[in-house]
Amino acid sequence: MRLLELVSLCAAAVFLVPRHASPPEAQLGAGAQDPAAKPAVGVAPTTHPSPHHFVRDFPARVDGGLVNVVVEIPAGTTAKWEVDKADGALRWEMRDGRPRVVKYIGYPGNYGMVPRTLLSKELGGDGDPLDVLLLGPAVDRGSVVQARVIGVLEMLDGGEQDDKLLAVAAGTNLEHVTSLEQLDREFPGVTTIVRTWFANYKGPGVIETKAFAGSERADSILAAAMAMYEAQ
Repeated sequence: MRLLELVSLCAAAVFLVPRHASPPEAQLGAGAQDPAAKPAVGVAPTTHPSPHHFVRDFPARVDGGLVNVVVEIPAGTTAKWEVDKADGALRWEMRDGRPRVVKYIGYPGNYGMVPRTLLSKELGGDGDPLDVLLLGPAVDRGSVVQARVIGVLEMLDGGEQDDKLLAVAAGTNLEHVTSLEQLDREFPGVTTIVRTWFANYKGPGVIETKAFAGSERADSILAAAMAMYEAQ
């Protein structure tokens, strides 16, 4: 083979090498958008680096009528992370051997849980800590944010009750909101966005969003979940 032909073949081969060889999770930073491509089979689940047991190391309630919310999924992202109630670690959930990514637009708020809570299916939970959608700007995964609970979205997921608390983050332009009525009055469309998102993010017909209930109902759910955690 002539020298000129060999050089030409080597140059062409350079353009056939993949330009992004790192695994998808290595390309994700805090609050970054998730990759469009599916992660390769066999990628180990990612664990958020933290010394804390996110379930037991923080109180549910704090001063001023606020609660602590552990952020599992920052607003606007789709990678499905969750706190493992057994060891308190925050991990990327695995499904069929792959890190789970929600196949819809990003979460309309920061999704997380209230530490030191536990709610049975009979009371509208799933046997895990209380789920919360925290309205406000995106914050880093693994953050513990103080928030005010203003209501609850009552839902059926696959026919089973799976209610979500709705809260506003302290230190944001929503922190003064104390009720769903005030939220609708001052920030019209937010509850519609939240309800529409939950009704569709798992696909048609999987989730039924029943109704919003106010802070009184949300507080009763919170109190029951705190008592259930302490009683276990």
